[in-house]
Amino acid sequence: MIRESERTLSQARERQVVDAGDYYIGILRAGETLRITDLEGNQAADTLFYNAADPAERYSATDTICQQGNVYLGAGSVLISSRGNPMLDVVADTCGRHDTVGGACASESNTVRYDLARRCMHSCRDSWMLAIAEHEEYGLDKRDITHNINFFMNVPITADGGLQFADGISAPGKYVELTARMDVIVLMSNCPQLNNPCNGYNPTPVELAVWDH
Repeated sequence: MIRESERTLSQARERQVVDAGDYYIGILRAGETLRITDLEGNQAADTLFYNAADPAERYSATDTICQQGNVYLGAGSVLISSRGNPMLDVVADTCGRHDTVGGACASESNTVRYDLARRCMHSCRDSWMLAIAEHEEYGLDKRDITHNINFFMNVPITADGGLQFADGISAPGKYVELTARMDVIVLMSNCPQLNNPCNGYNPTPVELAVWDH
């Protein structure tokens, strides 16, 4: 479902561009709204969410899919935690589909999907690991790298239950907005993957903007 936001960027408390291949880690307080904008189109923003007070509680793809009865995320979706609590609401979305089952790229998956020679290429898991290593204050370690959302990424489910990593359906300026229901840690890898058709083999920046209410 396409739902545009009434918020204006001039009223955002903060704005930040995350380059392709870079990471973001920070806290979104309850009641605050985060907008992720696909600046050039067809990028994938691989994102995890944790309860900031207890990171052992984190976004759960399986609980979210079961509760909303839909494998895709979009406006109206409620992101559910591993303890069954609502974490964030998707309050606006101009893309129309976001993947939560395809997972993130890693050296292992790059090897399986592309070629042994791709094993050394930078991956989203590398970006997450660097983020938590450089920011120990968030209390995360590699055991916390679990379910993620691929904002703007197009992963259709086939009739026989398989996954297709297809061309992206996003475009320059498309965005998704989420309002936090609890204080959450946002851990994002702006995907560096050069081999994925979802981003047109051309990783590009995204912009983050935050409103207090």
